Amino acid sequence: MDEAGTQDDRNRDVRIEPYDGPAGGWGSARSLLEILTREGVPVSGTALLTKQNKPGGFMCTSCAWAKPAKPLAFEYCENGAKATAWEQTRRRATLEFFAEHSVSELLTWSDYALEEAGRLTHPMRYDAASDHYVPCSWSEAFKEIGRELKGLDPKSAVFYASGRASLEASYMYGLLARLYGNNNLPDSSNMCHEPTSVALPQSIGSPVGTVLLEDFEHTDMMFFFGQNVGSNSPRMLHPLQEARRRGANIVVFNPLKERGLERFTDPQSPVEMLTRSSTKIATQYHQVKLGGDLAAITGLCKALIAADRDATTAGRPAVLDHAFIAEHTQGLDAFMAFCDRQDWSALEERSGLTRHAIEGAAAVYARSKAVIGIYGMGLTQHRRGTETVRMLANLLLLRGNIGKRGAGICPVRGHSNVQGQRTVGITEKPELAPNDKLRELYAFEPPMEKGLNTVETCEGILDGSVRAFIGLGGNFLRAIPDTARMEAAWRNQRLTVQVATKLNRSHLVNGSVAYLLPCLGRLEIDRQAGGPQAVSMEDSTARFHGSNGAADPVSPDLRSEPWIIAEIAKATLPPNPHIDWDAWVADYGRVRDAIEATYPDLFTDFNARMWEPGGLTKPVPARHREWKTESGKAQFVVPSGLEADPDLPPREGDILDLMTLRSNDQFNTTVYGYHDRFRGVSGTRDIVFMNVADIARLGLTDGGQARIETVSDDGIARGLGGLRVVAYDIPPGNCAGYYPEMNVLLPLWHHDAQSKTPAAKSIAVRVRPEAAA
Repeated sequence: MDEAGTQDDRNRDVRIEPYDGPAGGWGSARSLLEILTREGVPVSGTALLTKQNKPGGFMCTSCAWAKPAKPLAFEYCENGAKATAWEQTRRRATLEFFAEHSVSELLTWSDYALEEAGRLTHPMRYDAASDHYVPCSWSEAFKEIGRELKGLDPKSAVFYASGRASLEASYMYGLLARLYGNNNLPDSSNMCHEPTSVALPQSIGSPVGTVLLEDFEHTDMMFFFGQNVGSNSPRMLHPLQEARRRGANIVVFNPLKERGLERFTDPQSPVEMLTRSSTKIATQYHQVKLGGDLAAITGLCKALIAADRDATTAGRPAVLDHAFIAEHTQGLDAFMAFCDRQDWSALEERSGLTRHAIEGAAAVYARSKAVIGIYGMGLTQHRRGTETVRMLANLLLLRGNIGKRGAGICPVRGHSNVQGQRTVGITEKPELAPNDKLRELYAFEPPMEKGLNTVETCEGILDGSVRAFIGLGGNFLRAIPDTARMEAAWRNQRLTVQVATKLNRSHLVNGSVAYLLPCLGRLEIDRQAGGPQAVSMEDSTARFHGSNGAADPVSPDLRSEPWIIAEIAKATLPPNPHIDWDAWVADYGRVRDAIEATYPDLFTDFNARMWEPGGLTKPVPARHREWKTESGKAQFVVPSGLEADPDLPPREGDILDLMTLRSNDQFNTTVYGYHDRFRGVSGTRDIVFMNVADIARLGLTDGGQARIETVSDDGIARGLGGLRVVAYDIPPGNCAGYYPEMNVLLPLWHHDAQSKTPAAKSIAVRVRPEAAA
């Protein structure tokens, strides 16, 4: 087999070479051509790409970045194109494939090789006697799944949703779980932006960001914290480039130098491509220590407060927006007192930045009139991730930068509908579910007991209280912490059901009864009794978009996610005269009517407006300076300290902080290839990036072999060997490695205190030399 299909990853040509090119440009074009050719879709794939993120076309299955009302000629990025090629590959994981390869053998394959086996084509049941997946009919699968679920305590079953399922499927899935009798609805938001959903309601009364795409046209400054735009949301580079050309400042706080925040060449510009010119993106780039953002933002606030006092004393215009603060906020005095108590030496030590650098960034902020605060998981995935997000809100509130044009807070979500799933009821928190409407519409009593989030699901699998796991997409076992422990416990479950388009490791570690159910991809035409169906999703800026499939299904045995959910419901639940599952599947417009009836203030005229250019805008009160907080005002919230990860051992001696990261050749757990172009890595993912001083201090060598071990007092050994040491521009005392491979080092208990999001951006480890195999 060639590289695209091999399960032996040891024979690749490994190269570590510095990359000095920009984001975008010819590197992006070559990467796109390579994956289209490798997946066998160079012509059909190109035709599909012309419909990606376009009105009447399909929404990208990759990131959740906003879709413009007036799209570019090619409204997709390198990773979005890879996602399309990945889904429309010519490769197939057929019945013959599963007859040839046992599950035990497949467990030895890499993540990349498993998914490169191709699209799933037929429903399968795991046969423990032969250790193979064997074919079954859809009716057989649903009959047994329903029988198993009816035999379990509803509290013992979990309904997990990845961030790609549509609004229609998500609404049906949440309703299925609640009719069954629980709120066990963890989703991928639990692993990434749950601190946002907890922090922003406390600070501004809205659980999502306040920025719209058009705000980028009017901003004169942006802060970036812990977000890698070049790999995780490359289409954002176009508004960033336009903002820089207008003279807007972009101030970045990030431990690593990420190429997308340094330089960008627009692949759609013939002049830039021919001249190899690029736009400098960041006007300031501050390499903060892992977990140092909380201290850095505190320093920014401290500097602003001091500058405001100096201005008042000197009779100059104020730096803080006192009129906004007086009318719209409360808690400033306590927050200012906290900032005043912080010593600059402590702020410098924890942030890894000098006072001069922090004050320089604050000075640019003080001169700017409309500022956007953009952040990613570099802020959220810490023990005090929620507090760090609230600190960013504090920073913006000081100068009135929420609720006005060109300004606001902007969390950059990952999966293409992860925010939308929360909007339509995928939540473990009963207080966030529309229970009164559910009672009214469907005449049942919704469960009011809190359900399980991702961490709690893992805890339940470890202690045996979780007996069934239904996975609506995703690769849960690779995405979660403590993967070695979790895989060992996973097999103790009674029932595991995975709805998927491609094979991944989560499908190979099974309960006593296990099914693998292949579904349509978003790009594929969804033909139901009422004709071809469209679906919808929500982007990072809280706008809803319609999506039409454009390609024929890769197999006649595939079924849509709404159909699969409806069939599980029919096989499991008693009939409900108020729900016609078959009618909903025949016409998804009826599901959207149900969504509108359940959330009338959010989805007014949903069916009629879902195709509005640029998307249907969801009401976000904080955009209009309406604060749905307990006090009715935006709240300055005082953090508990400067340390984002207070439970880690002291950073001294041979202990380092490890962060997990993604390459630009992957999206979440999906690995498209082994070419992390921006970091100069090719042919391997077995890497630990380290500061050159730490390499020398710890007796390692650049290019040598290393083993990483977690530092923990819980008595559990966590380690990963066979890693190549790569000298990299990362702050001393910090190191980095690829997700999901590094998840084996992340303890389950190491999570944000309030949201329980795993703290994957700061793990205490030791890195030791390891003899080459």
